[in-house]
Amino acid sequence: MSGGGVVERWMFPGGHRYARFVPPLFVLTFVSGLVDAASFLGLGRVFVANMTGNVLFLGFALAGVTQLSAPAVAVVLTAFLAGALAGGAWRRDAEPGRLFAPLAAVQALLVAAALTGQAAGGGRYAVLVPLACGMGLQNAVVHRLGVPDLTTTVMTRTLTGLAVDRRGPATVRRAVSVATLAAGALAGGLLHAGLGVEGVLTAALGLLLAVVLVARRRQGGAPDGHGPVP
Repeated sequence: MSGGGVVERWMFPGGHRYARFVPPLFVLTFVSGLVDAASFLGLGRVFVANMTGNVLFLGFALAGVTQLSAPAVAVVLTAFLAGALAGGAWRRDAEPGRLFAPLAAVQALLVAAALTGQAAGGGRYAVLVPLACGMGLQNAVVHRLGVPDLTTTVMTRTLTGLAVDRRGPATVRRAVSVATLAAGALAGGLLHAGLGVEGVLTAALGLLLAVVLVARRRQGGAPDGHGPVP
């Protein structure tokens, strides 16, 4: 493992090929909380990152719950899948670590498009569609990296592992991951209360640009080891 990676060594003492991406992955987890706060609180009770919630919302909406919109949920699910398909298909045979920075840059562009749509008053679909596409892309990137316990959006299995498995480095990864998503949601809620959807998306865009800069420095590094992952 490369020198100086204190967080990486702490989270993966046994080594992992993509441990160098641990800090950016936590930032993406925080971003997931931010954008879901923006979409749920400001764009009509729908998530753009948490698709498990959207599947349930779709069922509730079809059952007649008036606070939820079946068309909005269906559009978001479709946009998310489109982003995930694109992220999975692009340069399928390439080494995933080298794709992290460019795919994160595309996600930043999609968030910028959503911010532009919000600022221009383009309606909620002009905001929801690029956000959901971006989150689908993010999930595809994370899936291709395959870093254990750092899915950036899905916490059900993370919480289960936290409760069931023996205490160890994985416990730390899981606990930090859950706390980071909750912190992102908290920050998103506070920003939305003070600055609205535009304020939340501006913060998300700034963090994504930081992720791109960090990932560009890390993507060319040698693999961090191939030992067992505790």
